Amino acid sequence: MTEERFVQLVREEQEVLRRFLLALCGRRELAEDLAQEVLMKAWLACGEYVERYRFSTWLCKIAYRAYVDHLRRQTPPPLPIDDDLTLPADEQADSAFRYEELHQALALLPLKERTAVCLYYLEEQSLREIAIATGSNPIAVKQQLKRGRDHLKKLMKR
Repeated sequence: MTEERFVQLVREEQEVLRRFLLALCGRRELAEDLAQEVLMKAWLACGEYVERYRFSTWLCKIAYRAYVDHLRRQTPPPLPIDDDLTLPADEQADSAFRYEELHQALALLPLKERTAVCLYYLEEQSLREIAIATGSNPIAVKQQLKRGRDHLKKLMKR
């Protein structure tokens, strides 16, 4: 892959990467740090990218591994999720609390369920793409999605 192609793909998919990392870790500063780490790792490994898969799936796979590695290095649990997780900048002031309950519930989900739910619903990735990103299989992802939805329903009813 050429440097120009890599830069073009990163420009197209960097928002997907940042939203995914923010949904996983819940802290904007950490998500930004991890995004930089992921992009560096992606650049160093760009020769391993297979063009038949979506670039965003490959980036999310690297991001998921980077976040899991980050968790292994940490002793305290991750902090609660930011209130402005997926809102565009111009809507943040007006709608800061519209999705607060959902974001708090997402932060309480186990990592695999949260990852599956975020990639499926926020980034509209297929079961196969999520399986590739998480190193799992589509059947396991389907189960994680079901469990994640069930847990979210229970958490949202409280």
